[in-house]
Amino acid sequence: MAMVSIKPGNERKTLELIKRYYEQYNNGYTFDFKFLDDTFQAQYTTEQHLLKLSGYFAYMAILISCLGLLGLATFNAEMRKKEIGIRKVLGSSSLGILKLLNADFIKLVGLSLVLAIPIAWFVMQRWLSQFAYRIDISWWIFAVAGVTAILIALFTVSFQAIKAAIANPVKSLRTE
Repeated sequence: MAMVSIKPGNERKTLELIKRYYEQYNNGYTFDFKFLDDTFQAQYTTEQHLLKLSGYFAYMAILISCLGLLGLATFNAEMRKKEIGIRKVLGSSSLGILKLLNADFIKLVGLSLVLAIPIAWFVMQRWLSQFAYRIDISWWIFAVAGVTAILIALFTVSFQAIKAAIANPVKSLRTE
C-alpha cells in the first residue's frame, strides 16, 4: 500500500503513469487505487443517512405534536367556553383571554424543555465523542431550539385561543 499525492487537474495522466510503474515492479499484482476523499466520504455515509432520516422524523414529530396541541387547545377552549364568555361579559380583553389560554400550554412546553434539554445534551455529547474531530455543543443551540419550540406552540395554540377570544359571549352563555 502506498499513498501518493496528485495535483488536481491531471489525475488520469498521473494514474496511468503510476499504473505503468506499478506493473513494471509488481508484475503479479493488480493495480487497485482509491482516492482518500472517497474513503472519507464512505466513512460518513451512515451519518449522512442518519441526518436525512432525523430530518424527516423531526418534521413528522413537529407536525404530529402541532396537531396534538391544536386538538388539545380546541378541547380546552371548548371546555372553557362559558368561563371565557363570563370573563368577556365582565370586561376582560381579548388579549387577556389569549394570555389565559396560552399560559397553560407555555408551562407545558417549558416543562418539556426542562426535561428534554439535558437529555439531548447528553445524547449529543455521547454521539459526538465517537468522532476524531469533535465540537462542543454551545448553549445557544438549545436556547434557539427552545425559543423555536415555544413559538411553534404559541402559533398553534393561539389560533384556537384567538377564535375563542373573539367569539360572541352571548352564544356561549345562552343556555344558562
